[in-house]
Amino acid sequence: MSKSMFEVYLNEVTDEGLRARLKAEFERTTKKFGLVFERHSPEGIRMPQSPVRRGRTVVREADGSFHKVRAIDGDHLTLVDENGDVTEEQLKNVTAARQFGEVVFPGLKSVGTARTGGPEDAAHVVINGENFHALEMLGYTHRESVDLIYIDPPYNTGNKTWQYNDHYVAEQDSFKHSKWLSFMERRLSLAKELLKPTGVIVVAIGDEEHHRLRMLMDEVFGPNNFISDVVWQGGRKNDSRYVSNGADYMLIYANSEAALAGTGVRWREKKSGVDEALAKAAEIWGRCKGDAESANAEWKVWLKGQKSVGASTDAVNRYDRLESHTGRPIHTYGDLTWPGGGGGAYEVKHPVTQKPVKMPVRGWLYKDPARMQEEIEKGRVFFGADESMIPRGIRFLDELDSQVVMSVFSYDRKATNGYLREIFGDKRFPNPKDLNVIMRWLRLAAPKDAVILDFFGGSGTTAEAVIRLNNEDQGTRQCILVTNNELSAKDDAALRNAGHEPGSAEYEAKGVFHNVTKPRIETVVTGVRQDGTAYSEGLPANVEFLDLAYLEEGRVHAGLEYEQLAALFWLKSGALGSPLHQASPTRAYEWDGTSSMAVLFDAGKSGELADILATKSNNVRRVFVITDSSEQGDLAVESFSDEYLVEPIYGSYLDAFQINRSDS
Repeated sequence: MSKSMFEVYLNEVTDEGLRARLKAEFERTTKKFGLVFERHSPEGIRMPQSPVRRGRTVVREADGSFHKVRAIDGDHLTLVDENGDVTEEQLKNVTAARQFGEVVFPGLKSVGTARTGGPEDAAHVVINGENFHALEMLGYTHRESVDLIYIDPPYNTGNKTWQYNDHYVAEQDSFKHSKWLSFMERRLSLAKELLKPTGVIVVAIGDEEHHRLRMLMDEVFGPNNFISDVVWQGGRKNDSRYVSNGADYMLIYANSEAALAGTGVRWREKKSGVDEALAKAAEIWGRCKGDAESANAEWKVWLKGQKSVGASTDAVNRYDRLESHTGRPIHTYGDLTWPGGGGGAYEVKHPVTQKPVKMPVRGWLYKDPARMQEEIEKGRVFFGADESMIPRGIRFLDELDSQVVMSVFSYDRKATNGYLREIFGDKRFPNPKDLNVIMRWLRLAAPKDAVILDFFGGSGTTAEAVIRLNNEDQGTRQCILVTNNELSAKDDAALRNAGHEPGSAEYEAKGVFHNVTKPRIETVVTGVRQDGTAYSEGLPANVEFLDLAYLEEGRVHAGLEYEQLAALFWLKSGALGSPLHQASPTRAYEWDGTSSMAVLFDAGKSGELADILATKSNNVRRVFVITDSSEQGDLAVESFSDEYLVEPIYGSYLDAFQINRSDS
């Protein structure tokens, strides 16, 4: 169908929402250039804690297929698949599930806490749950609020390291690339909605999907928002037949490069070895007691030794002199000539011979002689032994100790396995992210008070990196990390063969959240391993561990699920203190001086709560009003000053928390 004919038919559609969706689908399926792939049927997720009900979806454990429950007769089920084929099955052989498009209501259930920070420190949050649903939930708590997203998604190597639609994707799967793109497109589209206009996303990836991901990122974020394609050379593969393909990549995009540039931000990092060089220069100068000749001779020897062992880079090594009056490291290679010709033409006298120095053919960099004299008086012009040499500019290392980051870097990735083994005392997780690499990019790309999100959290490296960075520079960054409790293919098979199905305590204990992520962060923060042995002195931080819960629809409609939404409200209000739970059904309100939230259950008591908050010291930022009446909710809002963000939450929770809809 031609575009013009389609638009004629489209104008006959009166429903604006339907018209917009039809137009978007037409444009997507008729494009002639760009990333084209098969968008696969929606994913599904097991929900072993949920009951099996008629009309709901289940996974048949024998083959992992999804079915609808047509009828339940005791322990006997009648199932129907997407093709309409009917199957009889026993209740024990299926697990409750949801496919995308089936509405679910998310909640958050606390499953632990580690608190060594102060009451004024916002908590880092580690969520165990399906990351698509978690991202939808964060659309309520953190829309346009995240400064930096760092993710290391599955590389789709074909060796059963990730699942699509509850099945491990293998090398032989002819649709493995389009499944991966479908999987990533849904999540990246949601992630974009969470970024601030000035926000940045960094996606680590390997060779298998690098080129496809670049095109997908162009579609989701726009090619004009591309910042860099960073190459991480992490090791050499000497057994390779052709080329040692030991590189991974990090694709970096801004949500809006124009908005980011408008802040005036420039990404710079300290030159490697600069602190050691400045300390050594001060030591040499002090020991030589102002003897510039001796000090410079010793300085050159030290620099040569540093360079030979790779302890410093050329960015430091070129500062190969110590300034004759102060001992500050300098380099004397600055060009004082005008680029292209037509610069200043005037005499500059040598400070010793008092004769005019040789003037550059292109003229002086400074057209005004007074400006040149000012630079000379500041000690920023280097003269030769006599007037025959053209003077050069002087640069001081302590003034230029930072540099723009390069798009290629080398760093051995093998050390990460040993680091994680030291935390646990055993090997639990293969190939974790590198802590130092992530810390480096967080320093570069995020402010010290950033909200940082990782929704492929794995072993928890990003959370540890944020905690360690805050300890290093007294930052107030907050990390939100989402991981699931997925098992390796090997552990999954072994536990199933032993009779332990998903949802059982034995099975869940081996998942990445319970076996790796949570104990790692607890150990780093408290300094104590799971077995009670000492690991370190710990780090000051508050961390809340949460399960993404799925609420029963009937209770949601009745407005009875506040307890499982308390942490959701707390997260939205800034995650200070702890989530507030209703002590008893008769309580009119709850508040705590250390918490960033207060909650009002009886709208008629709004004035009473407002008076308390106005007169008592507290950290409250948001007040949530739980009410069935929009009129009561609006009246309650008027009781509070503009200092508080007051949000009525109506009894059904339908508008605020319904996620996973087919139109999302």
